[in-house]
Amino acid sequence: MMALSPFHLAIPVSNLSECRDFYTNILNFEEGRSSEHWVDYNFFGHQLVIHYKSKPEDDAHTNLVDGKDVPVPHFGVVLEWDKFQEFAELLKLKDITFLIEPYIRFKGQVGEQATMFFKDPSGNALEFKAFKNTDQLFAK
Repeated sequence: MMALSPFHLAIPVSNLSECRDFYTNILNFEEGRSSEHWVDYNFFGHQLVIHYKSKPEDDAHTNLVDGKDVPVPHFGVVLEWDKFQEFAELLKLKDITFLIEPYIRFKGQVGEQATMFFKDPSGNALEFKAFKNTDQLFAK
């Protein structure tokens, strides 16, 4: 797999303090620059910024994937297989409430992957996944 450039993603959060605690102490992401209204994080080598914004109306939407209701929108990172397993165990120890528990999606098919979904305290849906063979990332 080719080397990837880090992405930058800014997301809205309705309670900066609560989400700062979540990303720093629950997910164990390293904090970067910050102000009264935003905080930068090292998101597995990418730049994630949480920005305060008053809570929007709930417009929850899902699409069915592999028999599970996948929240839309969502974001996350494709991790190495072992890193995914470690991260899933850390989240279980920290009592994360999963929207979709860690499991193997498309088992025995092209694109087989480990995946899990959960939300941050402001309702942003996160997905983390892993492939035993990263060549399957875009396989049809």
